[in-house]
Amino acid sequence: MNQPVSLKAPFLWHGGDYNPEQWPRATWDEDFRLMQQAGVSVVTIGVFSWVSLQPSEHEFTFEWMDDLLDGLHKHGIHAVLATPSAAHPAWMSAAYPEVLRSDENGIRKGHGHRTNYCPNSPDYRRLSGNMARKLAERYGEHPAVILWHISNEYAERCLCDTCAAQFRLWLQNKYGTLDELNYRWWTKFWSHTYTDWSQIMPPRANGEVLTHGLNVDYFRFITESQLACYTNERDIIRAITPDIPITTNLMGAYKPLDYRRFAREMDVIAWDCYPSPKHTPGEIAFMHDTHRGLKDGQPFLLMEQTPSSQNWQPVNALKKPGILRLWSYQAVAHGADSVMYFQWRRGRGGCEKLHGAIIEHAGRTDTRVFREVSQLGAELNQLGDSIIGARLDARVGILFDWDNWHAVEDAIGPVHNKRYYETVCKHYLAFHRQNIPVDVIFPDSDLSRYAIVIAPMMYMVKAGLAENVEKFVNAGGTFVTTYHSGRVDETDLAFENGYPGPLSKVLGIWVEETDALFDDQTNTIHMSDGSGDYTCGHLADLLHAESAEVLATYGEDFYAGMPVVTRNTYGNGHAYYLASNPEAAFLTRFYTELAQKHGLNPLLNAPENVEVTARYKDGRTILFILNHNAATVTVDLGGKSGHNLLLDEAISGQLTLEPYGVAILEETSDS
Repeated sequence: MNQPVSLKAPFLWHGGDYNPEQWPRATWDEDFRLMQQAGVSVVTIGVFSWVSLQPSEHEFTFEWMDDLLDGLHKHGIHAVLATPSAAHPAWMSAAYPEVLRSDENGIRKGHGHRTNYCPNSPDYRRLSGNMARKLAERYGEHPAVILWHISNEYAERCLCDTCAAQFRLWLQNKYGTLDELNYRWWTKFWSHTYTDWSQIMPPRANGEVLTHGLNVDYFRFITESQLACYTNERDIIRAITPDIPITTNLMGAYKPLDYRRFAREMDVIAWDCYPSPKHTPGEIAFMHDTHRGLKDGQPFLLMEQTPSSQNWQPVNALKKPGILRLWSYQAVAHGADSVMYFQWRRGRGGCEKLHGAIIEHAGRTDTRVFREVSQLGAELNQLGDSIIGARLDARVGILFDWDNWHAVEDAIGPVHNKRYYETVCKHYLAFHRQNIPVDVIFPDSDLSRYAIVIAPMMYMVKAGLAENVEKFVNAGGTFVTTYHSGRVDETDLAFENGYPGPLSKVLGIWVEETDALFDDQTNTIHMSDGSGDYTCGHLADLLHAESAEVLATYGEDFYAGMPVVTRNTYGNGHAYYLASNPEAAFLTRFYTELAQKHGLNPLLNAPENVEVTARYKDGRTILFILNHNAATVTVDLGGKSGHNLLLDEAISGQLTLEPYGVAILEETSDS
C-alpha cells in the first residue's frame, strides 16, 4: 500500500519542533510568516507544554493552544499535536512524590530533568491519561491536527519499590511458579534460589546484577512498562479520534528499550536522527533501514534532526554546507516521508539554548541555515506526493535483536566488549558499499521474502527461530551467521547440546572452544581454494565440521588449520558460519559472491561514496543518487534514463553531481 500518513497532508512533510509557549504572542505571527517563507508545512507542538496547559491539578489553560492551532491553520501549516507527558510539572512531584523515578539503587530522584517519572506509577498513568483525554476532546476535530505524538523519546528505567512489586507480578504471569523461574534463571548457582516471590528485586546496582536471566527479563519488563504508558494515552486518544494516526519518536539504536515491541503499537514509525560528524553515510543508512524495518518496510517519519549543530556531544561540529540537504534526502531515500528538525527557534534559556535551530537567537533569515532549509522546503514542495508511501525492495535481510543485544553484552566473557551493534553494522556496510538494498529484520520477521539472511553474533536463539531458519534454507535461501552464535535460549540458559545450539543442524558444525584476542592480535583466514588470505580477530571459535564443507582455515596459533569459514548444504539452500571477525575486505568479497549467486546486483555501479537507493510506487522506480564526497563526481547511469525530479529535466547516459549533491531520478519504462 502506498498511502500517506495522513490524507489531510499527502505530501513530504517539512518542518519541526515548535515551542511557542516560550515566546510572546507577537513572535508567533513572525514565526508563521517565516515558516511560510521556509516552506514549512508541518510543526510538532505541545511536546513539553504540560505546565503551560495545566498549571495545577484542577486548572487547565488551553486558550493559548486554541490560538496557536487557529494561527497555524490560517497560515496553511499542519500540526503534529503531542501529549506533554515526557516532562511532568513540579506540582505533580510535590503532590505525588511516588511519580518520581528512582536511581540505580532504587532511591527516588528529586524533581527535574525530563522523563523523570516512574512508568508504573498509578498517579502518573492517571494524570497523563487525563491530559491526553482533554487534548483529544478539545482538538480531535481541529483541521490543523494531522497526527498525534505521544510523549517524547521514552527513556531509561526505574528500579523503585513500585516497579519491584509490578515486576514480581509480571514474573508470576510469565513463569507461573517459583520453581520454573528458579530453573530458567539457574538460581542454584551461588545459592541464589528464591523461596518467596517477595525476595525478588530489580537488578539494582547495590543488589543482584549477576543473575543474567533476571537482567534480561527486567529489560523486557521495563520495555513493557514504558510501552504501557504509551498505549494508555494512545487508547484514550484513539477512542475519541479514531481517524487520526498516532506515533511517538524513537531514538535510533537505543539499547534500554526494545523498539520492535513499540513498533507493533505504533501507526507509523517516527525517529530522531542525530549522528555525529564522524558517523559514516553507511552507519546513518543502517539506522534509517532499522526504523523502516521495525514495521516491516512501511515508510517512516524523520521526526527530528538538527538543522546545524547539536549541543550534547563531546564536540558539536556544524553540518557543512550541503550536508543538511544530503542527509535529509538520504532519509527519504531509505523510506522517510518527512524531513523535520529540532528546533524551529532557539530558546533563550535552558540546557538546549545552544542547540541548533532554523531561527537562531539573532532572529535573522539572511543566514546559511535558513537559506538551506528554505531551499529544501521548496524542493520538497516541488516533489509533492510523487514519493509518499513508496516502498523499498530488498532481498537481503540482516537480523538485529534487542534481547540478544542485552544478553550478549551482559554475559561475562569471553571478552568484555562484545561489539554486537558494531558487528551487525559491519555486515550491513558490506552491502551498502555496493548499493545493494538491505532490510533490517528481527527474530519474528518473515524470512521467505529474502534470498540472503544474515544473523551476526546471534548469541540468543529464541524459540522458533532455528526452525524458521531451517525452513528458509531448505527452500533455497542462504543463511549466514557468525562466531558467538547459538549460545543461549531466550531466558539466557546455555544450550545443553553445546554450540551453536539449535542452529547446529542447519550449519553442520559444532564449536569446541572460543578464543579471545586482544585488540592488537589477529589471526588469518586462509582460503582453501588458494584465492587469498585475510585477517581476523576479536573472537575465534574453534569448530569442527560435520556435514559442512570447509571453505577457509585459520593460519596461526595452536588451532591453525581448523575451520574458520564453512558452508553446509541443507535442502535447496546453504548455511554459512564465519568463526571469527574478518576484515572488511573479506566481507565485501564474501557477500559480493553470495549476491551474484542470487542475481542481486548493485542498483548502479557508482563511484566510491556515492550511495544509490530505490523506492517503488505504483509501478514507478524512483532512484536516489547521493554524493557523499566533498568533490564533484560523474555517475554512469548504466543505460538507465528518466526524469530528474529535482531539476525537472530528462536525463540519460551520465550524471554529474556537485559535492554533497543529490539527484532523484524517476526511471522511464524503457530504461
